[in-house]
Amino acid sequence: MIGGGFIHKEELIQLHTLMVQMKRFFEDKGKGEFSQYQSLQISPIHVHRSKAEHKHAIFVLGKEIASIMAHDEFSGAGRTSVRMQELACRAVDEMAK
Repeated sequence: MIGGGFIHKEELIQLHTLMVQMKRFFEDKGKGEFSQYQSLQISPIHVHRSKAEHKHAIFVLGKEIASIMAHDEFSGAGRTSVRMQELACRAVDEMAK
């Protein structure tokens, strides 16, 4: 469970790696700029970064991927994008603690 913290840092980094591969797929297709994710300046190879930072990156990247896939905010992907944004905000709050 990502939101509740039952996932290990190594597992988060694996998920982060898979999501970066999805990001590259969309970039290769000419879709998405991923500016929010890029601004975080974190990637799966930054293993020294905190678990909370990787979790936040995953949610930001998930939001951007879902936004690309969404046709509108009421589609399944659109709702996922909105939820990922909410989780990204919550992850920022956790990092501040």
